[in-house]
Order: sequence, then C-alpha cells, then structure tokens
Amino acid sequence: MAKINTQIVFAGGYSSGAEAGIHAFEFDTVAGVLQACGSFSGIANPSYVALHPMHPWLYSVSEASRNDGDPSGEVWALSYERAPFGIRALNQKSTQGSGPCHLELDKTGCWLFVSNYGSGSAAVFKIGPTGALGEMTDFVQHRGSGPNAARQEGPHAHSAIVTGDNQFVIIADLGIDELVVYRFDSQNGKLAPHNKFRMPPGSGPRHMAFDPSGSWLYVANEMNSTVTVFEYDSVHGNLFQKGTHSTLPDGAPESYVADIHINSSGQRLYVSNRGHDSVATFVVDLDGALQLLGHSSCGGSWPRNFAVAPGGRFMLVANQHSNELCVLPVDITGGIGSPVSRVTVAGAACVKIV
Repeated sequence: MAKINTQIVFAGGYSSGAEAGIHAFEFDTVAGVLQACGSFSGIANPSYVALHPMHPWLYSVSEASRNDGDPSGEVWALSYERAPFGIRALNQKSTQGSGPCHLELDKTGCWLFVSNYGSGSAAVFKIGPTGALGEMTDFVQHRGSGPNAARQEGPHAHSAIVTGDNQFVIIADLGIDELVVYRFDSQNGKLAPHNKFRMPPGSGPRHMAFDPSGSWLYVANEMNSTVTVFEYDSVHGNLFQKGTHSTLPDGAPESYVADIHINSSGQRLYVSNRGHDSVATFVVDLDGALQLLGHSSCGGSWPRNFAVAPGGRFMLVANQHSNELCVLPVDITGGIGSPVSRVTVAGAACVKIV
C-alpha cells in the first residue's frame, strides 16, 4: 500500500549499462523530500523515460549512437511494483535510428512514439496488453538541414507531442528548424504527413508543451534560448505563431534551453536554461501570451529535464553536470526557491512523477 502523501518518482540519466541508470524514489509531497526505493541497471544511457498513464509500466530510451551510422538506438519496456518496490524489464526493440532521446504516449496509452535525434527520424510502437512493446507500426525519416553547420548538418528529431484529441502528432526537429505535423491513425498506429511550420533559422526547436485547454502550444528553442507561442487550430491541425520570448536575462552566458512545462492551472510556464543554470518563469495570460516573471537557480549545474509536482508546490530538476535531482519549492506566485532536497543521480537527464 502506498504511503500517505508520497508519490513515486523515476529519474533516468547517462550511464553505462553496467551501472544503475534508472532510479526510483519515494517523494514526500508535503516536505519535498526524496528517499531512494529502487533502481535498474542494464540499459545504456536511459536518458529519457516515460510513464504509462494507466498501468505500472515504464518506457526508456537507450540513447546510443554508432560512428558507422548504423541504427543503434533502443527503446525498453519495463514494469514496476510498489510494495515491495521492484522494477523488471519486459522487452526491448530497435528504434531503427541513432540517439533516441524522447518518448511520448498517445492519449489511449496504446501507442509509443520515439524520436531519434541522431538520425532525424521517428518511430511508432504498439503497446501490448502486458505493457511489452509490439512491432514497429510506422517510421518517418526527416530530410534537410539548418544554418548552423555544427549542429544542423541534418535532421534531428528531438521530441513529439500528441494533440488533446489524439488526431495529430507534432514533432520538433532541431536540425531543420521545423515543427512537422502528422495526422495520426490511432487504429493502426500510422503517421500521415499533414503540415510543416518553419521556425526562425538557427532556433533549434527542442521540447513542446500544450496549455491545459489545448489551445496554445509553447515551443522551447534550444539554440537561441527562446520560447515561441502558437495558437492551435484543432479542427484543421494548424498552428499560428503569436510571438517569441527570450528565456535569458541580458548579459547571460552562453546557454541552451532544455525542457518546458506548464503548471496544472495553466497560469505559469517554466523553461530550463543549461549554462545560465536557471529556470525561467513566465506568466500565461488569458490570451496565451507570455510575460516574463523572473529567473531562479536550478539548484545545480546544467538543468536538463524537470517536472512540476501535482499541486504545483514543488519542481524536481534533473541537473546533469552536478549529477543530482533537486527539489525546489514553488510559492503561490510561481517564484522558485532554493533546494529543499537533493539526491545523487549519475548524469541526471530526466525525471517523471507517477
């Protein structure tokens, strides 16, 4: 039986398969304290994990790339138990690409989308009745390049997001500065090209977040440290750009945006800055527009992904270079304080709250 006022938290990071790469913690939602309760080894670089919305199933990338360009990435399916706590592997599949870096489930929990950063492709997998991964049902390969020769020599699919009605999947491709929209066939797990939206050259779209109503899409651009606001037309699957905002203060050092989340009320938007080592907080207006509220320390170094705890009182940040998961208090105005708890996670890259 779960303890009162606790939730399970999973963190993934960069580590060899010989050592634990996925860590589990009990999170005290009142005090903000993390206590280790389990871990899993055997997956190389489980840098991104995703939780099934209805079952105790966990999915992880194995972010691998080979110098010869052959597909080397994998996605793993795992299950977990809470009492006593344990994690076990169900199966794994090749992603048919290199450097898988992001996972997304559709609204039914029947399909898993994998973004291959290294090779600029995406794959769809069926989720079976036991949580194990079925065969790949579709695969899309992006083409093109961007103005930054070092970072945009080819496509780099960085994340996918499913629209609220489960009709469309949007993939942010950092390498070609595009949001690529696919119509999604949820009966057969197929993606059909629908539309493309150009981002500012060299911006490098990375992660995305919808507001709770599904009317506004916010795109975190890694390479120019900005957030772009789009109005979303759910009838036609179209996006209309409404504005772009910097995530950094004047005079900030070289920095790269990582993750983006909006709280459950839809009133605050948060973005992590690697280099400036901060979290930028924006007020979300009724019309979807953003107003910068301020910047707060991430509590460590190189904040990659983060999660806003249910209720909005705490933020959990995976600080990659300081190898830790930090819990930051969030006050009623959206301001972020100093860490109230921190635990060691080697190469911390991702955090998810059950």
